[in-house]
Amino acid sequence: MSEAENIKEKSTTLCYIKKDGQYLMMLRNKKKGDENAGKWIGVGGHVEEGETPDECIVREVKEETGLALEDFIFHGVIEYINTESRERMYLYTGTKFSGEADMNCNEGTLAWIRQEDIMALKMWEGDKYFLEKLLAGEKEINMKLVYEGDRLKEVFYE
Repeated sequence: MSEAENIKEKSTTLCYIKKDGQYLMMLRNKKKGDENAGKWIGVGGHVEEGETPDECIVREVKEETGLALEDFIFHGVIEYINTESRERMYLYTGTKFSGEADMNCNEGTLAWIRQEDIMALKMWEGDKYFLEKLLAGEKEINMKLVYEGDRLKEVFYE
């Protein structure tokens, strides 16, 4: 088997839900073996077989927060590239939802974070590149983030 055949590829979704100048964020601190442990991220997850990214983000938001996502904006694709994996992550913002957030998620601690405080949170180094654009109101965001282990090596804008 060649080295390229050993690389794991996956598709995921990530949504930043906005309400009153705050975003719903998750500190990943509950799931064993979590590659995101100790870091703040939006909500989302793996796209299941036969599911579109749009269907996935609605399902994942409901599973992780209890919120029914009624309207959202797709911003683009962020590709994470590492020596052992490739991830194609579909980036969204949630613009309308119903229900109350269930802050007792089994994957992490949910919190509404003021927009001006987000960039100070502990997160993946590469996430700061697309979050800066997202928080500035950019509509289309596509990039490749190349990591070596947990360390960001390069950022390519598309």
